[in-house]
Amino acid sequence: MTLTPSRQATPELKALAHLFYPSLSDLGEFKEVAESEMPEVPRKLLWHDAHMTVTVESHHGCSVDVRVLNTNITASHYARRIILTRQSDNRVVQFGIVRLNMAHLADDVRREIEGADIPLGRVLIEHNVLRDVRLLSLWRIEPGSDLVKVFGLDKPETCYGRTALIYCDGLPAVELLEVVTPLE
Repeated sequence: MTLTPSRQATPELKALAHLFYPSLSDLGEFKEVAESEMPEVPRKLLWHDAHMTVTVESHHGCSVDVRVLNTNITASHYARRIILTRQSDNRVVQFGIVRLNMAHLADDVRREIEGADIPLGRVLIEHNVLRDVRLLSLWRIEPGSDLVKVFGLDKPETCYGRTALIYCDGLPAVELLEVVTPLE
């Protein structure tokens, strides 16, 4: 696979974190890495240009549910801090922050996203929204206390994530930070 992540993505990471955390360090310590610096499983889960919902479900062999932890809503954007859990045992498999430019999405898609019952990727797929996922950066993360708690860890364990953009019908509609659980 030929993906060329941007090495200029730090402002997007900080902007996403600041939607829910006073500083990026409250979420964790982030170091941008190349795919070759990642262990096999996180690399498989993060280094691609597909929806994380599909990738995580395929890896875990079951569907996932979304749980919205917080939202941040403005006149033009809807952001949420979420976790994805396996339906088979309710185990957390992913943490994420997503910010959507709602002007780029149809009313029925917006309503379903705001309903917070279905993972974002599945909503876009089911509504047949033309999507182009663009990987920006891959991250090695030393999690802060909130991420340790969200993942249900006894102590901080290195985890990995990515920042990405989703273009919907050709327009940059979705900014993402996606972090996979270190328990594999």
